[in-house]
Amino acid sequence: MNLVTVAPIILVAGLAVPLGAQEVKEPRTGVSFPVKQDGMTLLGVGVRTKTFLRVKGYAVALYVSDAALAGPLAVHRGRTGTPAFYRDLIWGDFPKLMVLHFVRDTTPGQIRDAFYEALPSIDRGRLDLFSSHFGTPRNGQKVLLRWAPGGVLETTSAGEVKPPIADKTFAGAVFGIWLGEKPIQEDIKRDIVSRAPQVLP
Repeated sequence: MNLVTVAPIILVAGLAVPLGAQEVKEPRTGVSFPVKQDGMTLLGVGVRTKTFLRVKGYAVALYVSDAALAGPLAVHRGRTGTPAFYRDLIWGDFPKLMVLHFVRDTTPGQIRDAFYEALPSIDRGRLDLFSSHFGTPRNGQKVLLRWAPGGVLETTSAGEVKPPIADKTFAGAVFGIWLGEKPIQEDIKRDIVSRAPQVLP
């Protein structure tokens, strides 16, 4: 699996789901994500695909703390597609969570090489450590990437909590893989915030 190659996706799942729903299903993988989790609200879901054959790698969901939606992110109400909104999503020091639900088996080498390609300016020793936290994701397993206070990146893979990485610059770079100016897949960047217009108070 390659985290980097770009491919199109159809249907923005979050837009088709009522605000009162308890779960949102990513339509191409059939993976469902709860709307609420640990004081956070789901902003949207997407799917990572490989080009040409459009092989699905993982469904992805983005959660943001309710306090951030009512606080620092509230200024973006009605303007959730702007670069400023995405910058604040990446760099804002509030709880946020990226959930990767794998829908095919992967290898540690595929994970490592994908991060090498997605983050070419980051020290490879740091990327080796981070990619090792993923282990060997199998179909149906989840990897959770959580932003903790101060920009500490916490990773949980298949239910196992990994040592945190206390580096705000690195944490921002990781979230920027999906939300940055040059995301790994433009449709993911759009889809994982598709519920933002509904949930910003």
